[in-house]
Amino acid sequence: MSIVLSAPATATAPALLRPWRDGDADALIEAYRDPVLRAWTRHPVTGPAQARVFLRRSHQGWAAGHRFMFAVLEEDRVAACVVLKDVRPGRPAAEVGYWTAAPARGRGVAPRAVQAVTAWAYARFAAAGLTHLELLHQVDNPASCRVAEKSGYAFAEVLPARAPYPRDGHRHVRRLP
Repeated sequence: MSIVLSAPATATAPALLRPWRDGDADALIEAYRDPVLRAWTRHPVTGPAQARVFLRRSHQGWAAGHRFMFAVLEEDRVAACVVLKDVRPGRPAAEVGYWTAAPARGRGVAPRAVQAVTAWAYARFAAAGLTHLELLHQVDNPASCRVAEKSGYAFAEVLPARAPYPRDGHRHVRRLP
């Protein structure tokens, strides 16, 4: 896939968003060595086999046209991942998810990348019925709450815990401008 997005530059670096590539396996494994990232994900990448599954799933989502996973790069290093998922023609909502690699946290990488994917999603899918995006996170993840707010996603409600999520969650929503 040849889609490349950019997020506004900061004092540290511009961010470039592109689909994940097979050559990103080592960067994925390195990012997931972080115990904080592993604590918030359902499918940690702990070695080459899991990296291949992650990348295959990313490629399949793009091919199917309903799940779009972007690697977020700063100076050719993986800084984060943003995913737009559950995109379906005629369906008014889709979901945005993300993670940030430890070295990139606290520098505004995630909000800028989420905003870039949000703008792309509306430009690409509004004509097919997309009216709003949702961002979900567990209540005990205040960093995700800050990213949602900085990205223009308003708090909508508390969601009760349900498998596979052991705690209540927050749902944030951003409507089509």
